[in-house]
Amino acid sequence: MSARRRFDEELGLLHHELVEMGSMIEKAIKTSFKAIESDDEEAAKDIIESDKAINEMERKIEARCLKLILRQQPVATDLRLISTAMKMITDMERIGDHAADIASICLDDEKEKNPEPFRIVDDKILKMADIDLEMVASSISAFINDNLELAKTTIKTDSEVDELFYEVRDDIIKGLKSDKISPSLAMDTLMLIKYLERIGDHATNICEWVIFYLTGEHKNKKLL
Repeated sequence: MSARRRFDEELGLLHHELVEMGSMIEKAIKTSFKAIESDDEEAAKDIIESDKAINEMERKIEARCLKLILRQQPVATDLRLISTAMKMITDMERIGDHAADIASICLDDEKEKNPEPFRIVDDKILKMADIDLEMVASSISAFINDNLELAKTTIKTDSEVDELFYEVRDDIIKGLKSDKISPSLAMDTLMLIKYLERIGDHATNICEWVIFYLTGEHKNKKLL
């Protein structure tokens, strides 16, 4: 087998592993949102445990990328894939971390005092969660299908998550002032929506690197 053919096979494996890691974080988000909606402790525990597998996949992909760079001088298109992979896995790993962070909130012992922990802002939080899940799924789909327009459209969606974040934050402040929400519940909810807002940001980052992979441009600057 020629060196180039072996290199191409390694690139194929890299692509496959990125898709697999994308599926892992999609599942993590879905499970963490299930824990929010139903206060499901078992789902929360599962997602915290699964974060270890996501971290391991990040290390595996990073090692493959470094080997590919060292083994052969990649041409521009190959280098874009490898560079994109190393950037994407950082954001995907952070999404996995935030899913685990959300699960940890659901396991907070202090929440036992609040049988409906996210009742006050439930609808808006669930809308944030739905948009996040769609953004992450679309960012991975854009990569799999080389879909430049999907990547660009998904980036624009992040503003919806940001708007909901500020709306929920204002709801929390009003609830505190009127004594309708306890300080501990307010803190849990603020942390929750911050994690949701960050997931949207990381999905946006993935799309920006997909655009780089397809065009060589990152945030309208030609890099490669």
